[in-house]
Amino acid sequence: MAKTLQEQLLAMGLTDKKKAKQAEKQKKKNVKEARKGADVIDEAKVLADKAKQDKISRDKTLNEEKKAAAEAKAVVAQIKQLIQMNTIKVEGDVAYNFTAGKKIKKIYVNDDIQDRLSRGKLAISGLDQNFAVIPLGVAEKIRQRDQDCYIYIAENQDTEIEEDDPYAAYQIPDDLMW
Repeated sequence: MAKTLQEQLLAMGLTDKKKAKQAEKQKKKNVKEARKGADVIDEAKVLADKAKQDKISRDKTLNEEKKAAAEAKAVVAQIKQLIQMNTIKVEGDVAYNFTAGKKIKKIYVNDDIQDRLSRGKLAISGLDQNFAVIPLGVAEKIRQRDQDCYIYIAENQDTEIEEDDPYAAYQIPDDLMW
């Protein structure tokens, strides 16, 4: 004889007929709601879904930060490579002064490089406290990658003489260094 669980609980005295009828009524009500399409809210499932969405959001943010850091590192590597591959040898005994931020720096170059630097035909770029002379095209490529990278380019001096200039009659020597 197979008795249902409800009958077994009644026989043992663990429940009474009133509670059994109430449980049966609740079971029928749940079945009826399910047929109507009413969703039985499962709080655990809702909390699990919310936790999953939060984790996805955190992971996405973390991945974006890692990607940005990797891109920044790649840009620095590209700039280093551009400078290293395009550095012009500047061995010489002529001192060329330039400004790096608020400080005046000096590199020693030969006469040809000094002339091209002063006319703005070459640029000086700083990398890890070292300065290198590079062509203007390379300087522009570096600026495209990083606007904040230090690059010094001499401004072209206008050779036109102003009418009111009191020193217009005096010639400036070509070998004048500052």
